[in-house]
Amino acid sequence: MLFADTKLNEKIKKAILDLRFTELTPVQKEAIPYLLNHEEDLIALAQTGTGKTAAFGLPIIHKINANNKTTQAIILCPTRELCLQITKDIQSYSKYYKTINTTAVYGGANISTQINSLKKGSQIIIGTPGRVIDLIKRKVLKLQNIEFIILDEADEMLNMGFKEDLDFILAETPAQKQTLLFSATMPREVMRISKNYMASPKTIEIASRNEGTKNVEHHYYLVNARDKYKALRRICDLNPNIYGIIFCRTRRETASIADKLMQDGYNADAIHGELSQAQRDHVMARFRDKKLQLLVATDVAARGIDINELTHVINYNLPDDNEVYVHRSGRTGRAGNKGISVIIAHNRDGRKLKAIEKMIKRSLILKKVPHGNEICQIQLMNLIEKVVSTEINPQINQYIDSIEKKLTHLNKEEIIKHFVSTEFNRFLSFYENAPDLNIKKEKNNKGEGKIKGRAEKGYTRFFINIGKNQTLQTHNLIGLINERTKNRDMPIGKIDIMRNFSFFETPQEFENIILSSLNKVNWNGNKVKVEISKEPKNINKESKSKKFQNRRKKSTKKNRKSSFKDRLKASRKR
Repeated sequence: MLFADTKLNEKIKKAILDLRFTELTPVQKEAIPYLLNHEEDLIALAQTGTGKTAAFGLPIIHKINANNKTTQAIILCPTRELCLQITKDIQSYSKYYKTINTTAVYGGANISTQINSLKKGSQIIIGTPGRVIDLIKRKVLKLQNIEFIILDEADEMLNMGFKEDLDFILAETPAQKQTLLFSATMPREVMRISKNYMASPKTIEIASRNEGTKNVEHHYYLVNARDKYKALRRICDLNPNIYGIIFCRTRRETASIADKLMQDGYNADAIHGELSQAQRDHVMARFRDKKLQLLVATDVAARGIDINELTHVINYNLPDDNEVYVHRSGRTGRAGNKGISVIIAHNRDGRKLKAIEKMIKRSLILKKVPHGNEICQIQLMNLIEKVVSTEINPQINQYIDSIEKKLTHLNKEEIIKHFVSTEFNRFLSFYENAPDLNIKKEKNNKGEGKIKGRAEKGYTRFFINIGKNQTLQTHNLIGLINERTKNRDMPIGKIDIMRNFSFFETPQEFENIILSSLNKVNWNGNKVKVEISKEPKNINKESKSKKFQNRRKKSTKKNRKSSFKDRLKASRKR
């Protein structure tokens, strides 16, 4: 279906044409005609990068009263990056409407500027929940008369602990309105919102939402935990023209990995919650302009990044929720391009890797971490290609005679060796005698999924009395921690969800806030109890094994003796 064939206003069609959009994506094909012709609520299940902003943005622009400056639509999203991206898109779609104003409201920016913009009148507000609530409480943002509310990335907002914030905001809106909910997944909390705040919504689901794009290859490398950064370097060196995102779990790790890469000479930088908005904008502008090859990011900070040319997505750590892996990998292989999703894994990740394969309905390809010689050869050929394709500056001609005199004592082969060595010695010296980082894949996945019972160094391991039987999932637990501690920046380490209880880890400095915030809380009808998990006592497995073997030997000898006596008695009777 073409945009020209829709019932959208001609001003919108003209703006779309300027953006060189001609054909609707699957989610747009389902959502736009429905929203243009119906006032009922809508749930759309579609992944990031499928054109969701246009799917809800174009019909909203079409239906609002451009001559009325009161707030008519509010779009809620989880992060500043996504807020700014949506705002930019809405402004592009409505650029031929001189009287339509949009305002982005989000934390980390001057609230006075946002207040002034709201007072001037904005028909469309795009905001993050925290800042929206702040403006409502200041009586600057009034939602009593809005006609449309859009929840974009609803599952992510709930994962980040915005449940109570969303309830507060939705309670401020009128009963008569059109509610649009866009989400990649449909967990229990999203279903609760749809039941409580939506009236008989139509649901559209675009393809199989967990399979991921067909243009992406999924590779994984098996290394020891201590060798992960070395493996990352080799993967990057193996792909000289890499343009990708490296996903880490915490802000601290994101900053650390980015710093290491920059110190080692890589064209990299990081984006995470501790950066100011100006710093984030600067990093993102450099990445979009391809002045950066590698962007190290957390999942939250990467929301709103919409780039079609990424060659790689690298999972430095696997996410707790397998669906997040699908979202990550979906950032490459877009717009007809091929992409590669890389996992740097360990043998203990075996079960998780299998679960991901089952979800995406494709095999993960085990790759060997390249050896130094292989990397050096690829980097050398890349250097030669750059030299050959470099445009010759005519001003060089005036220096040719002087250069030739300097090189008269060298033959052709010697000149090549000197030239290559000048540019290439760093790689040759670094990878000289480089060790093999690969570890063998354990047969029958022995040891996979076992819980060690001890926290990572610097972390505290907590016991919580809810698990799978109480419908707890990883994202529920993360949301509960974020919501109750009021600290969405807290790093959360390893999580183990068991049948009737679970374990999770946080840095030691958060012990008191975890214990004081989560205890005696009610979650889905269950009274929550949290305590610091006791470390298991050291058990000498080798000695236990020897004792078992000795008992087995004694038992075997005894059986043999009794068996011999029985045979002797039987022969005498004969």
